[in-house]
Amino acid sequence: MTRLKELPLTALQFYATAPYPCSYLPNRTARSQVATPSHLIHADTYSELLNAGFRRSGLYTYRPYCDECRACIATRILVNQFIPTRSQRRAWKKHIGLEVSVLNLGYQEEHYQLYQRYQNERHAGGEMDSDDQEQYMQFLLQSRVNSRIVEFRDGPHDSHPGRLRMVSMIDILDQGISSVYTFFDTSVHASSFGSYSILWQIEQAKILGLPYLYLGYYIQESEKMSYKANYQPMEGLIDDHWQALSGPPRLAGS
Repeated sequence: MTRLKELPLTALQFYATAPYPCSYLPNRTARSQVATPSHLIHADTYSELLNAGFRRSGLYTYRPYCDECRACIATRILVNQFIPTRSQRRAWKKHIGLEVSVLNLGYQEEHYQLYQRYQNERHAGGEMDSDDQEQYMQFLLQSRVNSRIVEFRDGPHDSHPGRLRMVSMIDILDQGISSVYTFFDTSVHASSFGSYSILWQIEQAKILGLPYLYLGYYIQESEKMSYKANYQPMEGLIDDHWQALSGPPRLAGS
């Protein structure tokens, strides 16, 4: 891991959590390293932490710190070199007609209801499937950096807003966009909404002149997390250095 003494973070303290069940790999325990105090972690400091493999969940800034496992790899896409696969081009074409609005952080009941439906469908039985309103707000609506809500809707109909299909939370930093979380309408089967959100964020990073899109942690053994390597070229933070992270072979027609 990157040595924290090399970073201009002398005002921060770092502690390791007690072991807890891993959310991604069965029969394993995990630990996190947490940066505190949270009120000192603003945009510049968080940018340094992000480059050292940290992520944020609300005001909680952490990175994996497991005793015997290094499966979690922080990732970032080199947006100016990104080449979409055939399936990614199809996802872009399929959803290019969605109406996009970029909003300041703030609670909207419609967003929360979509989030609840998404959690109940995708994470039933897990820790997140019963998030109440307060947990939702702490997780996604608290930030000390430049954060935005990106809202994707069907086109308007009879002067009424189109149906809400997806919401993405992003951080906009000096070196790139950090994708915080995305949830979408799971009633549309084979929608590729998630892929479209990543592709949209890549395009926004290009427009803003930012070199990277940070996608969080890649875990090769986890189906929920391994998809990230499909977005190439990608770098992973391995042995304290950002280096090329190859994805799975691209099959004909993919």
